Amino acid sequence: MTPTILYVEDHPDNMTLVRRILQSQGYTLIEANTGSKGILIAETQDLDVILLDVNLPDIDGHEVARRLRTSKKTSLATVPIIAVTANAMKGDAQKALDAGCSLYMSKPINIQELIEKVNDFLIRKYEEINHDA
Repeated sequence: MTPTILYVEDHPDNMTLVRRILQSQGYTLIEANTGSKGILIAETQDLDVILLDVNLPDIDGHEVARRLRTSKKTSLATVPIIAVTANAMKGDAQKALDAGCSLYMSKPINIQELIEKVNDFLIRKYEEINHDA
């Protein structure tokens, strides 16, 4: 089963970079360029990880994370959400975590770190599934 990752990002260059990175790892990538589209996709697709930009044109990423965590689709309460943002001021990481993100990563994206973090979340998920089986 191929892991499915949602990337909510409005900047085409960032989307292209992450698409190349994740597809090279064999992952299925679903793309959304607004927070609203990201929420709709998350509520209708089975996802393994969500990558979320904070600065989106309609709803900021913090609000997207809050809505996902309180969605009627209960599985979204535990899907890992990685905030990927250019916001790198003191307190930005804590804001993302407080909003429900599992991890904060700053841009520019460190390719190796992104791969490692996504893989870590996927390994944990499949270990939990196998443990519960």
